[in-house]
Amino acid sequence: MALPINQLPKEILREVRAHKWLACLMFSLVSFGVLAAGFLWPYKYQSEVVIFVDDRNIIQPLMEGRAVATEVTEKISAARELLASRTVLEDIAKDDELFGGDQTNLGPEELEKRINGLRSAMSVGQRGDNYFSIGYSSSSPLTAFRVAQKLGQAFIEENARRKREESRSAYDFIDKQVKSYEAQIAEVESKMKEFLSENVDGTEADANSRLSNLQSRLELAQLEKEELQTRASSLQRELNAISPTIRQGRTVDAYRQRLDSMREQLDSLRLRYHDTYPDIVILREQIQELEKQRAQAQEEQELASGSSGSESAPNPVYQQVRSELVTTNTDVETVETRIRSIERLIEEQKRRMERIQENKAQYSNLTRDMEVNRDIYNDLLQRREKARVSMHLDIEGQGLSYKINEAAQYPTSPTGPKFSMFALAGLFLGAVAPFGAVAGLLQIDPRIRSREQLEEILDITVLEHLPEVRTPFEKRRDRRVTVAVVLMAILVTAAYLAVALASVFGVI
Repeated sequence: MALPINQLPKEILREVRAHKWLACLMFSLVSFGVLAAGFLWPYKYQSEVVIFVDDRNIIQPLMEGRAVATEVTEKISAARELLASRTVLEDIAKDDELFGGDQTNLGPEELEKRINGLRSAMSVGQRGDNYFSIGYSSSSPLTAFRVAQKLGQAFIEENARRKREESRSAYDFIDKQVKSYEAQIAEVESKMKEFLSENVDGTEADANSRLSNLQSRLELAQLEKEELQTRASSLQRELNAISPTIRQGRTVDAYRQRLDSMREQLDSLRLRYHDTYPDIVILREQIQELEKQRAQAQEEQELASGSSGSESAPNPVYQQVRSELVTTNTDVETVETRIRSIERLIEEQKRRMERIQENKAQYSNLTRDMEVNRDIYNDLLQRREKARVSMHLDIEGQGLSYKINEAAQYPTSPTGPKFSMFALAGLFLGAVAPFGAVAGLLQIDPRIRSREQLEEILDITVLEHLPEVRTPFEKRRDRRVTVAVVLMAILVTAAYLAVALASVFGVI
């Protein structure tokens, strides 16, 4: 069971008094151990170069919208990655001024070891919004100073080179894309030219106009055919009613001419009006009246022909009507031929419309490809000009640039903990070490050292605690040991201070 906290200081003091020599020995060992660590501690010298990020020069507002300056969003990480690259560190590792002699024949193992050493000793830190530092640590102040200078110069040169390469590669890429789209546009134009030369069916509007015209002509031809058929039927009825021959003398054919004229007029009106039209009704009544008169005259002619003979002759009216009937039938056949021709032209025009629709889809695809490629091509032309101006900006060192704000300084004092700090820490740690060691041992010691431990373990009540009783001899002996330990501690402290002061003042 662990010792209670309230009993811990008392037990620590008791154990330290009981083991005075051991505590003095621990004080001496810890103090001089820390002091020895101060002697052996490798001191580092660091030199830094402060870089200024110039991204607000006068060229930026002048070229805004016309050029894109190279930007670095995270300057510290970008600088650290650039400096840690093998290209930069290998050039520094082979520098004759830094390492002396001919470094061109440096072995691969030695080169790799030197590059790793440069990478581990290098540091990049933030110094405000537009400033950052590049530092190098070394056990030699001269080496730290020279390498820091080389790192600053190498960073600026490498950054400028990469900016130029980035601008050049961007311009080359956009220029390559522009030429590619030029070839695509030329190819599409060639396809469109070949398509238009092979498809001469015309436009959809022309085809629709032509089809509408043919349909109108077909309707007119069909209407004309109906009129001619009606006329032919009328002439056929009239021809059937006329006698092919006539007798010399009395005849009723005078009525026939008037009836034919009225029937033609009636047929013409019936083509345009209904049968209830007033003129049609009047004509029908007149025709009926003339037919009655004609029948009466025919009866009289037959009676007259029985009493007196006469010679027969061809009826000129019959011949005239027959001639008109033949002409009308011929016109009907002509109109039917024209109708068939128009229908054939309409079918051809419909097939032409189908071809035009198919060609329209192909032409739309070609036109869409042309428009898309042309838009991208025009945009790439503008971007190429911007990339050209940006490339010249980077070549001239404009836009975002890095400048050395503070050059590397020769370090006069090492960085990190100094010898004086080790000396002070040695005395403090030496004095605290015995008490700390006893406190740790008391926490793991299984022996019962207090009344509370016994009551808790055995679950009984302790009535009385007898204190430790020492004889006068034990007291005198303990006093002599205490004086000896104090004197030894004073001597150790004096020796410690002497060594520390001698080292600080450069005596040893």
